[in-house]
Amino acid sequence: MAYICGRASVLNALVEPRRREILRLVRDEELTAGAIASRFPDVARPTVSQHLKVLRGAGLVAERREGTRRFYRARPDALAELHAFVAGFWDNRLAALQRALDEEKT
Repeated sequence: MAYICGRASVLNALVEPRRREILRLVRDEELTAGAIASRFPDVARPTVSQHLKVLRGAGLVAERREGTRRFYRARPDALAELHAFVAGFWDNRLAALQRALDEEKT
């Protein structure tokens, strides 16, 4: 499946709290879809599968198949563009603060 690139698809995927939690679960370890679904007893398995599909479509998780089992792991590099975008705002604010402090000293 081709990944939909860009900040919009990443932001759309991250809007949903359960998708953020799924991403946290697979951040440090690869988990099967069943193991992920078991962490959400109040959510139907097809709903968890749909969340995984959205995360995969945004490029935030990678899927590996082994027989009938599907394994998922986070793709942190998919957050790089969003991180750079947000960091740009932060860097600009810090630079403005530094200039203001420098002007105050003189």
